[in-house]
Amino acid sequence: MEGSLHMVKFLLGLTLFFVFSCSDKTEQQSTVFFGGEIVNPTSDYVVLYHNDSYVDSVKLDDQNRFAFNLDSIDEGLYHFDHAPELQYVYLQQGDSLLARLNTVEFDESLVYSGKGSEINNFLIEMFLSNEKDEAVVQDFYPLDPNEFSSKIDSLRALKLEHLNQFVTDNQLSGRVLDMAKASIDYDLYINKEKYPFFHKKQTGEVSFHDLPQNFYDYRKNINLDNKDFTYFRPYFDYMKWHFGNLAYMTCLEDCTTEGQPVSDRLHFNKHKLTLVDSIVKQQGLRDILFRNIAIDYLLKEHNPSEECRLFIDKFQSLSSNKEHKEEIDLLYRSIKNLQPNTTLPNLALRNAHGQEVSLKELANSKKNTVFYFWTASQKKHFKNVNQHITELEKKYPHYNFVGINLRTSYPQWKMLMDEYRLDKTKQYYGENFKEIQMAMIIDGLNKCVIAKDTVVIDGFADLYKSL
Repeated sequence: MEGSLHMVKFLLGLTLFFVFSCSDKTEQQSTVFFGGEIVNPTSDYVVLYHNDSYVDSVKLDDQNRFAFNLDSIDEGLYHFDHAPELQYVYLQQGDSLLARLNTVEFDESLVYSGKGSEINNFLIEMFLSNEKDEAVVQDFYPLDPNEFSSKIDSLRALKLEHLNQFVTDNQLSGRVLDMAKASIDYDLYINKEKYPFFHKKQTGEVSFHDLPQNFYDYRKNINLDNKDFTYFRPYFDYMKWHFGNLAYMTCLEDCTTEGQPVSDRLHFNKHKLTLVDSIVKQQGLRDILFRNIAIDYLLKEHNPSEECRLFIDKFQSLSSNKEHKEEIDLLYRSIKNLQPNTTLPNLALRNAHGQEVSLKELANSKKNTVFYFWTASQKKHFKNVNQHITELEKKYPHYNFVGINLRTSYPQWKMLMDEYRLDKTKQYYGENFKEIQMAMIIDGLNKCVIAKDTVVIDGFADLYKSL
């Protein structure tokens, strides 16, 4: 794998001048150039975002190349979206950056060349390394706290040694160095936050294992005010685990019932809102944490009760983000609209002939219809679901199973149906992912909606548990 990456980098370097013959001219005209080539594209466009804000979009040319010319941008972490995939790119004034990737192995094949490539190649290298470490760390959780910490510290030390060599070989600004270090630290810190829960689960211990006094010492170095990190996935994932851990342990200590924490989800999530409100001062981080807590609560609650409405009111009083507030209100309404005996939402899908079809038209008046969802980017899930649906169709011949594809290009969807010999009369394409996701409350890969004659029977069913 490593050899192939080096070869790709070498070949990309050789083609730097003729892949984009106008790149020298572009750099003179623009503060930042970001372009590249996408092999096996799954969309016609590449869309660039800074934090959660749209920056620009460009269409691939006839050779699957794209180019952004950006003036007066803010230095920092961006992400580019080539549906259904996305990945980070760090941009600074004066960068002239080329990316090359193959969507068959999107993250593994991504490599950068040109000015600004060093930090971006380092970040993708750490991303892949952290993914690989996930399986290794699973075997550490049954260890006692000191052994577990030692294993995690060893992983971190190896990566910091690599970072030190990277710093020696490259001139980095303070901001770039901080981002590189964050790509190492926060993924490993997440494992420490997970430890009490995973250890208890894997060992079968009745209560949480006593932790040494210094187990969470790394928390003293957590930066809650660095705006560069706010939308960095490892940092944000760490914050979710950190505040979940704090809320649970606080509740265990202060709100116990016969030695057990209060199991009410509303109570627990109000704790999380209060902790974020009292500890986090940086407004951007506050708002996305509030949003995450509210979405997590609503998606697992599935019940538009009065208590649920009170929780939303609490969220609304804390958040300063208008779009987040509107999103949570819409989510609440969508949950209400998927309760039993409500009418299926008005959603437009496309069939294999490109014709628009209403979701309601697909609900069989004589049979229960099961709407399930899949995407090309989750290949293993896609294959498993196809096999599972085949078994369910034999087991429940009185049910009608309808597949809805999301976050895949229309041509790729048609190609996959041919490749896997799917029944095209039972497969439909969802073009507007966000609309469908919100209306059908798609909160997991196995989510399905069961209906009959346009009337919802179970709006929050599970393909593997509800049938």
